[in-house]
Amino acid sequence: MTKTYPVLGLKGAAVSALAATAAYWIWTAGREWAQGVGRAGSDAFLAGALESVLATVAGVAAMPLLLWAGRRAVRERGNHLMVIGCSVAWPFAGGYVVENDVGAAGTLVVLTLFALLGGLLAVVGLPET
Repeated sequence: MTKTYPVLGLKGAAVSALAATAAYWIWTAGREWAQGVGRAGSDAFLAGALESVLATVAGVAAMPLLLWAGRRAVRERGNHLMVIGCSVAWPFAGGYVVENDVGAAGTLVVLTLFALLGGLLAVVGLPET
């Protein structure tokens, strides 16, 4: 059965949107945890710094795993380009919305653009061997 480009693009955009939303919430929850630790130990040097680094690592590292699992769940193969491309773009897009606290509208725009990028990369994906 041949797969059409619109179907591949829609599946890629849907998986990217879900992965971006999940990774965003992971990163945001981690940042809130780090800020809480920082406020609790406000007189301590670098209070919450380790937690902030862990939140960033968790938010960034979750993306390739979520994309891979999502693409496997929709039974697509040859996802290398999409997973790599979106994983490289995520620290910039996710970092911008989480670290700058851009608000709901700005977050929605950035996550939508990220989902569109995922949809485009899904269509351009590497052929199966």
